[in-house]
Amino acid sequence: MQLSSQNSEILLDLAADLIRRELTPAPRPPVFPQDPVLRQPAGCFVSLHEHTTHNLRGCIGTLQSDRPLLETLAAACTGVLKDPRFTHHPVTIHDLPQLELEITVLEKMQPVPTPLDFEPRTHGIYLKINERAGCFLPQVARETGWTREQLLARLCTEKLGLPPESWRSPAANMAVFNAQVIGPRPFFPG
Repeated sequence: MQLSSQNSEILLDLAADLIRRELTPAPRPPVFPQDPVLRQPAGCFVSLHEHTTHNLRGCIGTLQSDRPLLETLAAACTGVLKDPRFTHHPVTIHDLPQLELEITVLEKMQPVPTPLDFEPRTHGIYLKINERAGCFLPQVARETGWTREQLLARLCTEKLGLPPESWRSPAANMAVFNAQVIGPRPFFPG
């Protein structure tokens, strides 16, 4: 799915509205655009970062979905405010002026022969080892500069709760995906 700049602005505006509504229930339901592109099935993630530090305040989404992108986005907007990593410091309506909003729209995952068969700055990665699984969006490698091996080691420790070299296990299965990153944009654009 290729999103235009107009589609991207619609998604950012809608996500901001949905998050505001979640934090301060609005009297009227949100209006979902009728754009056929945005009604195609797609996975997506919504991320919130602090402007000044770029510290993460929430990142939730769905890797793949049979539901329209607009529905997947709505679920991610609700979920990002309940990110379990931030239950001790949840986002409030008062935090929004200090936050940036980013949406990542995912293409379908493709299995790869080995965990090293990916381009770090292009692909998002999804690693499954036995019953544990986790992913990094493509922007993780862009922001950190980590190598393939570093990404896989960090994915094992941070998302799967396994030793860093676990990606070398014969039980490791990997898939990659391309994604379109929309934003980041200040939550309240100036």
